Amino acid sequence: MRKELPEIVRADEWAPLVIRTDYTDDTAWSEIVAALARAVEGERDWEAAVHLVEDRRWDGVTGDEALAAAARDEELSVVFLADEATMRSPLRPLLALDLGADDDEALDPVYYQELIDSPPPREVRVAPEAVHMVHGNLQLANVDFSEFVEEAAADPGGVVRDLATDPGDGVAGNSYAGGPLR
Repeated sequence: MRKELPEIVRADEWAPLVIRTDYTDDTAWSEIVAALARAVEGERDWEAAVHLVEDRRWDGVTGDEALAAAARDEELSVVFLADEATMRSPLRPLLALDLGADDDEALDPVYYQELIDSPPPREVRVAPEAVHMVHGNLQLANVDFSEFVEEAAADPGGVVRDLATDPGDGVAGNSYAGGPLR
């Protein structure tokens, strides 16, 4: 790691962890925070709990560095970064990083050589409106990270979207267990 990062202490395992790693656009960051709060308004009757890390010590941190720091939290399955690409895109897609991918390190090559040789992707772009849906489904192990990667691959923008709140140009419905997961 290029620098010592502060420990992340989350009070709620059901709150997605969003780390700001780019400080070039405060307006974009405000839009992201507002979109994360809007994600659970309307029909849903609960507060938008999000653990936001806004600390300049995280400025310029890479995905690998963020994964190493976030991996200290054993309850965490995914971490979301507001990086340079997030700030530049009008959609503000966060970079979701799969913490579960490290579980493959102890695989026996006799049985899992193909998986060892071709590990699944460990990152995908997620619209702020879909962060709660992605995080919740990964926490509950309803969906594998690779399924979200496939969903993003089918989206013209390469982004996982919560189609209930943002139909955009995306796919006309999720295929998980017969419909969108919430």
